[in-house]
Amino acid sequence: MRNIFIERREKLLRVAIKDNNILKACYIEEESNEPIPGEIYKGIVKKLVPAIKSAFLDIGFNKQAYMLCEDKSIKCGDELIVEVVKESIGSKGAKVTPKFSIAGRFVVLETSHNDINVSKKINNEQLRRDLKESLLKSKDIGITVRTKAENVHISIIQQEIKDLNEVYCNVIRNAKYSLHPKKIYGDIGLISKVIRENITSDTNEILVDSKEDYEILKESLEECERKKIELYEEKRTLFDYYGIEKEILSLRNNKVNLKCGGYIVIDKTEAMYVIDVNSGKHTTAKNMEKTAEETNLEAAKEIARQIKVRNLSGIILIDFIDMHKGENKRKVLDLLKEELNNDKQKSKIFPFTELNLVQISRARKGKSIYEYIEESCDMCHGYGKRLKLSYIYLLVKNEILKKDVEGKINDFHIEINSIYEKHIREDIFNFLKNIGALNLNIYLEFKDFNEFYKVEPLIFKKQIDNVKEYLVKNIEKY
Repeated sequence: MRNIFIERREKLLRVAIKDNNILKACYIEEESNEPIPGEIYKGIVKKLVPAIKSAFLDIGFNKQAYMLCEDKSIKCGDELIVEVVKESIGSKGAKVTPKFSIAGRFVVLETSHNDINVSKKINNEQLRRDLKESLLKSKDIGITVRTKAENVHISIIQQEIKDLNEVYCNVIRNAKYSLHPKKIYGDIGLISKVIRENITSDTNEILVDSKEDYEILKESLEECERKKIELYEEKRTLFDYYGIEKEILSLRNNKVNLKCGGYIVIDKTEAMYVIDVNSGKHTTAKNMEKTAEETNLEAAKEIARQIKVRNLSGIILIDFIDMHKGENKRKVLDLLKEELNNDKQKSKIFPFTELNLVQISRARKGKSIYEYIEESCDMCHGYGKRLKLSYIYLLVKNEILKKDVEGKINDFHIEINSIYEKHIREDIFNFLKNIGALNLNIYLEFKDFNEFYKVEPLIFKKQIDNVKEYLVKNIEKY
């Protein structure tokens, strides 16, 4: 059974998907003034660079977007409708494409072709023929029928095509009559993605902590699905209450233990992610080949989950334990492919090399989990990573709420790792505001220790006397 958790903070929206109580995906969307993948813009070509077959466009931001340009007829000054496929990174602008698409729950309207395609995951040949022969569309656009349409009446699919076609006509109209580069289409982001891609027939419950998001979901879903939505109104944050925060934090660990006693190690290099499989304490099998097979099969399943939940992309290299039998190698590859089969991001899995390595290429879509919870550490000149200060704020706030469920404790001793001292002292007010402690007595101490933070409620006078020198004074709060 699937449970979906949707938590909204001031500038952050997070969605966790659990299947049978196992975290399968975690989506994060930050409030940003940057273009987001899936948004459609009117752009003006500003520069062509034939050497790298690229065009640079003004889409209304300081950083110009870029797109691969095989079309030699494009010239500077041309106005184009483009879709964002990758967000901007550092000084590099967003990547865009003139072949834009508009996604619905059951079909995707596309400008890259003008056919009716059906998802390869729909195996019913008669249904495939019926869909291709029955569905109607405009001549200048293509339609791809999604897997979700398999159990839906054709009339519902046809209505969605009609609705998406209206959106398409509005996009064309807006681009034609807009004088300047600007966004001409963008849905409600992550909430739309959840509705389109993650609410399935086996969805058991959808927990959401924002009244606004709750209303959006109720309005967008069908009657049978609305009954599964529940508004979470407890004081503790949704992710903390259900233990999801702890699971997200554990994704920083490069070592992941397997039930069989083995483990995998995930490392990031400049060029790729490298995953090493180890047998560890798995010694129950009769021989080395059997040990390798059992460990590799369990590792393949867990690796697929880790790739999705951490949102790893680009080149992923897996060093499985050596196996000599071709049959066992096929089993591992088949399981890896099966587990990544329902992945929303395109990936390609290559056969075992002579060194027992498996290569995966996975399309980049959004940021990895590391980019949301980690930042470069100034104390080691950017060579190391630490938890983002903004994430520390969230975790400390969760601890305060957890330790003070009834809201009767006014004094807290907070220890923070010294690596954050300079940044926090520069703006104590912002620190207190972000941890929800402007009306509390906070005794703030910076320490050199292995942990990032500690929060202790102060209930007795003796506790307060022991840390009174660390009290944040009122003048520092304002």
